Amino acid sequence: MTSEDKNLLVTENLRLVTSLCKKFVGKGIDFDDLYGAGCVGLVKAAKGFDATRGLQFSTYAVPVILGEIRRLFRDGGEIKVSRSIREIYLKATRVRNALQTSLDREPTISEIAAGLGLPAESVAEAFCACKSTVSLTVHDDQNEKEIELPDQNGEDVLSDRLTIEIALKKLPPEQQKIINLRYFKALTQTETAEKMSMSQVRVSRTEKKALLRLREIIGA
Repeated sequence: MTSEDKNLLVTENLRLVTSLCKKFVGKGIDFDDLYGAGCVGLVKAAKGFDATRGLQFSTYAVPVILGEIRRLFRDGGEIKVSRSIREIYLKATRVRNALQTSLDREPTISEIAAGLGLPAESVAEAFCACKSTVSLTVHDDQNEKEIELPDQNGEDVLSDRLTIEIALKKLPPEQQKIINLRYFKALTQTETAEKMSMSQVRVSRTEKKALLRLREIIGA
């Protein structure tokens, strides 16, 4: 399994972490700390997963994630992060900021890892372990409200997937292929440009048009 495959396993299973963390809410540790420990477990699971053994990733990942959450309780609610992981995080943050400026977009974990000369899963682990959690409170001029993170059951996931597949078929072939490469194959814009024999700029523009059109189709 490649580093890109492992990174994809992490990004596609963050909802699993959220779902497991909710089982421990109200037991003395803040949700943000639970989520941070769960993400560390998710990255470890992605590193150790062997698809050839016939297990689904979620089946393998759940006990690993729960193990990290329970370790948090044993350690008194503190997530222990090694100095080496902190150093990777600091370096990765600098590379990320530089890439944001040069690329004029948010870089992928793989691009940041390439800039550091490290495996993508090591960079993902550092971000999961050290990065500040995202605020779940939205502010506007007059109100403050909490963002709800609902769990999706199997029927919801299937429904969402079917909706996306139907919407994709309504896009021009070029847009379909770019969305497939970018979001289903997890290729970077540069890798997609090479596959499509076009410039990265054209891929970026076409991707934006395709996403906008998908929102219009699904919204309708």
